[in-house]
Amino acid sequence: MALGEPAAVLDGQRYLEYRVGRNIKASPEAVWAVLTDGPAYPEWNSTVVSLDGTIAQGETIELVAKIDPSRTFKLEVSTFEPARKLVWEDGGKAFKGVRTFTLTAREDGSTDFTMAEVLTGMFMNSIEKKLPDFRPPFDTFAADLERQSLSTLGT
Repeated sequence: MALGEPAAVLDGQRYLEYRVGRNIKASPEAVWAVLTDGPAYPEWNSTVVSLDGTIAQGETIELVAKIDPSRTFKLEVSTFEPARKLVWEDGGKAFKGVRTFTLTAREDGSTDFTMAEVLTGMFMNSIEKKLPDFRPPFDTFAADLERQSLSTLGT
């Protein structure tokens, strides 16, 4: 998938994947600073109602998203590689969601940002039909992250 394209969905037998990518004209460190500032999420991220907790390796955060504001997602930060990769996840064998954020530095000083959510589990076939379409919120998340990353640079 090329950067800058609308979010896509890849549908498999026992998994569902949403993915979005964007080139952000800011350094990976600037994008990372925005991406890992949990308390500020509701200020810049129009897809989030609240995010409580510290985004750091091994921590658990509680996220409420506008797509389902009646539910609080308790997410474990399983990978935390500053300015490179962040992964948070929840669930188990029955149903699991893993969201991966990847930042790749470009020679021009910009960052290729990708975000993917992979949903898996033995109940995937029965749950899939009840899930909302995550493509619009993924596109919005990427646009909001870009806007905030550039805003923090004063551009």
